[in-house]
Amino acid sequence: MHLVSDHIVEGREGPTFDQVYPTLPGVDLIDIKRFTQGQPWADFARMREEAPVMWHPMPRGGVGFWAATSFAGVKQINGDPKTFSSETGGILMALGPQETRHPTLFSASTNSMINLDGRPHREMRREHMPYFTASYIKTLRERVSGEVTRLLDTMAPLGKCDLVEKFSQRLPIFTLCEMLGVPPSDRERFIGWIHFLEMAQQVATEQAEQLAGGGEMSPQIAAFIELFNKNVAEMFEYGRHMIAKRRADPQPDLMSAIANAVVEGDQLPDPYLDGAWLLIVFAGNDTTRNSISGAMKLFTENPGEKARLQADGSLLTNAVHEITRMVSPVIYMRRTATADTEVEGQKIAAGEKVIMYYGAANRDPKMFTDPDRFDITRANAEKNIAFGHGPHICIGRMTAQLQLEEAYRQIFARFPDIRWTGDMDIAPNNFVHAVRRLEVEFTPERAAQAA
Repeated sequence: MHLVSDHIVEGREGPTFDQVYPTLPGVDLIDIKRFTQGQPWADFARMREEAPVMWHPMPRGGVGFWAATSFAGVKQINGDPKTFSSETGGILMALGPQETRHPTLFSASTNSMINLDGRPHREMRREHMPYFTASYIKTLRERVSGEVTRLLDTMAPLGKCDLVEKFSQRLPIFTLCEMLGVPPSDRERFIGWIHFLEMAQQVATEQAEQLAGGGEMSPQIAAFIELFNKNVAEMFEYGRHMIAKRRADPQPDLMSAIANAVVEGDQLPDPYLDGAWLLIVFAGNDTTRNSISGAMKLFTENPGEKARLQADGSLLTNAVHEITRMVSPVIYMRRTATADTEVEGQKIAAGEKVIMYYGAANRDPKMFTDPDRFDITRANAEKNIAFGHGPHICIGRMTAQLQLEEAYRQIFARFPDIRWTGDMDIAPNNFVHAVRRLEVEFTPERAAQAA
């Protein structure tokens, strides 16, 4: 099986064709520090209105890209993998300078199902599918519900806590490990690995800035990079150990499906096994964790919607669709044009990068009336594309839906007055909306029962 890393390209310098829309001043989707304040909703609104396909330059002479922000444009790009390839340049904004690439992370992040086109993508996806069907999710629900109860039991006497630490980061890890067949004794390690994976972009950015400035690396950054490398190595070592065990002794779990997958007539080569492990560990946790945290913020800011849900539990499924629309935890996905084409009236040349902003598309007033309003009864909330669209639609979306439903079914039943305090911390990351801390307060359960 061919390796994506052998032929992946950064992209073509542009714009080749005349710009139909202006590059808007003040819009900067590169600076990861700006994303610590949340997604740039105001910029996205300007772009949809004035430049729905906008040429965006890159700093330090990097290859720029077309930023697509309208619902129609993002859906068109997602739905046409022949014209807009995942494999040609990968799904990340830039490959980064060669001297700052972590060799294992680079290989694993490129040689992965999410970066494949055509038949190899379909075949690898099919190998995973038994663990993402409605029937399998049904068998998972009872275990997820039990874990929600256990986690809320630890929160119940506190009255105030960091929801991420106590709940949001732990539930997805439990669910993923149940699917993979990871022993309970090993599951705590996933928390640290995910933290470091979320910091990968910040580490690479700081290294690139220092190299560009000609300065020496500070002792603090050097120490952090050493710790980062240690944790990443440990994560891949563990994945390889588990995959080897499942190849030798397959079990009815997702890990065995990955270990024994056959694509184009052969078992997956080692770089793709690393890639499958990385994709499952990161994507399987991050989106759900941040949606759970984002939902708490939304309900606190919109107490009327919280009251509606507490009064009518039948609204929960649609409420989760609206939560994923509003939060849109994956900020963007990249594609590379394989031929000259056109989106929203803008001509795009073969080889140029195109980046789809999911959150911007999910707040397009042409698709969602009054799009910045959180409405758990929104008639078309399920039409959101927070999990993508077309052949690459997220394979784990039903698993995320299940966890959000079970989480808020019990959270509001046990802590009816729970609310975000206004204190939160968002990681500097322009690929995923990564909430690292979100403080909540509520009446401790025993005090409420006594009253």
